[in-house]
Amino acid sequence: MQALVPFLAVAMLAAGCAGHHRHDGPSARAQLEATRGNTTSGSVMFHQHSDAVMVHARISGLKAHQEHGFHVHEKGDCSSGDGMSTGGHFNPLGKGHGHHGGADKHAGDLPSLKADADGKVDVRFRVAGITIGSGATDIVGKGLIVHAQPDDYTTQPTGNAGARIACAVIAAAGR
Repeated sequence: MQALVPFLAVAMLAAGCAGHHRHDGPSARAQLEATRGNTTSGSVMFHQHSDAVMVHARISGLKAHQEHGFHVHEKGDCSSGDGMSTGGHFNPLGKGHGHHGGADKHAGDLPSLKADADGKVDVRFRVAGITIGSGATDIVGKGLIVHAQPDDYTTQPTGNAGARIACAVIAAAGR
């Protein structure tokens, strides 16, 4: 049995490494802070992978079992206390608001967040149409907003997602 323990440890380590994804492109991060009167906070990591960005969001203080709109906004400014200083959705290509998976959408249209029973989210997803560190669709320096309500994906130009309950500025991440 003692000879088996080191073998199992090596096998588990190898299995863990096989599931690990390397992020060779640029990355960015955002530290969400609650807007005035709210409790939502968390961290979001962005990693460029060729023509798409991988996003990993860990957020708490959401309404349990509810969807919340989630968008990149045009200005990296959370100074207003209510998130309104971030302006509208990031839309450098002049498209209509839509579902994050659709072809006709703002660059800043992200998937809605679905909170668990504890009001938390730990989710990973892929977003096409944004970049990190270069080009017209670069999200570095832009605002990141969590909304109180779900995005309906049709109301122009906002998705009718309600109040802004958390705000962050997306910053380039060091390697």
